Amino acid sequence: MSKLALNNWLPLWATGVGRSALAVVALACVSGLAAGCATNLNSVPQAGQVDSGAQGSLSADAGKKSPVTVAMILPLQDFGPRALIAKGMKQAGEMALFDGDNPNVQLIVKNDDGSAAGAQAAAREALSEGAELIVGPLFGASVPSVAAVTRTENVPVLSFSNDRSVGGNGVYLMSYLPQAEVERIVSFSLSRGKRSFAALVPVGAYGDAVEQAFRDAVMRGGGTIVALERFELGANKMLDPAKRVFDTINEIALTGSPVDALFLPGNKDSLPTLGPQIAYAKIDTSRTQLIGLSGWDYPSIGRDEVFIGGWYPGPDPRGWQSFSERFANTFGQVPPRVASHAYDAIRLAISLSARPRGQRFTQANLTMPAGFDGVDGRFTLLPNGTTQRGLAVFEVQKFGGKLIGEPAQAGLAAPLSGQIRPRFPNRPFAGQSVGAAPL
Repeated sequence: MSKLALNNWLPLWATGVGRSALAVVALACVSGLAAGCATNLNSVPQAGQVDSGAQGSLSADAGKKSPVTVAMILPLQDFGPRALIAKGMKQAGEMALFDGDNPNVQLIVKNDDGSAAGAQAAAREALSEGAELIVGPLFGASVPSVAAVTRTENVPVLSFSNDRSVGGNGVYLMSYLPQAEVERIVSFSLSRGKRSFAALVPVGAYGDAVEQAFRDAVMRGGGTIVALERFELGANKMLDPAKRVFDTINEIALTGSPVDALFLPGNKDSLPTLGPQIAYAKIDTSRTQLIGLSGWDYPSIGRDEVFIGGWYPGPDPRGWQSFSERFANTFGQVPPRVASHAYDAIRLAISLSARPRGQRFTQANLTMPAGFDGVDGRFTLLPNGTTQRGLAVFEVQKFGGKLIGEPAQAGLAAPLSGQIRPRFPNRPFAGQSVGAAPL
């Protein structure tokens, strides 16, 4: 395993030259992805590396304080977009380590090959090297394999998965969960006077989670669901369920009390097909508000006029903009959106690192109500493994999205009080998730 000490170029950062220096050194670290990389600031001396000018003090310090080791597990040798995401998250972790400027924290990065078996092997290796906290893996399918190893050592996991089913019992999900997004957009819609809802939800695990969250959120707010259909990706497969929902909306509109909102939790793979169908069905979007989830946040959504004016939730863009600019200045490229979670996880670890070993990353410390500062705003880990994060609401413009609802922290579920009146019975489907698919 390669070892990279960053303390030699710390003064460059202080004098304003450090961004280019960080780029050179961090990119050098990234070039060693296959073997993994251990990074720490002002690294504690390695065995046999004592400064002859201060032997007594360095030896004493090294004896008193061993490094706090944090491991990050990512699919670094994967292919295509996933490998680029993993690389960006690794770089974000390194940037957090540098920003934290704690000489006693060491980050080791392990490759899991994008598989559950690889993730478990990486976790075992990390624990053997003294890791007190695991950050990752990226995919929910790998989390149980990692947790099976870490729980025996009482080592917590900060995973990047947004699959709620793998959280809890020492596993905390750093991502925005689809359930929280649904709660935010439904509660915002209710606050704007929307009471009756229709929905077209994708099939698959993501759609299952979204549908249940949607039903719960509408009921909790005292709203009504008048139609809900599931669809598979593909113009022909989407046509019939979409037509049933659109027909219901138009029939109800004839009564003089239109359906208030149409929920479309799709993304750039499904919305370009649904848009023309909505227009063809002559859905009056001035009366029936279109709403979606963070999958709506892609550059070309405003090219389809039917979606202009639609609402969707997302993180506060102001912190991300600053983070993204610093990342690009450092590494010469725009970070993947989930890189903020990697940055937040390492900064969280640094903030708790001063406590004694065995008392740093306890559930009580990780879930303290005050929470932690993050790129996208303050966040709080919950004992059930989920994370409360503030979500804003945006309105689709021809170019980009306009902030119309300030970030609001997701709260605990209140008792359900509404009703559901689906015109068509919900039927189970099998197929691929077409929304912001769970990791």
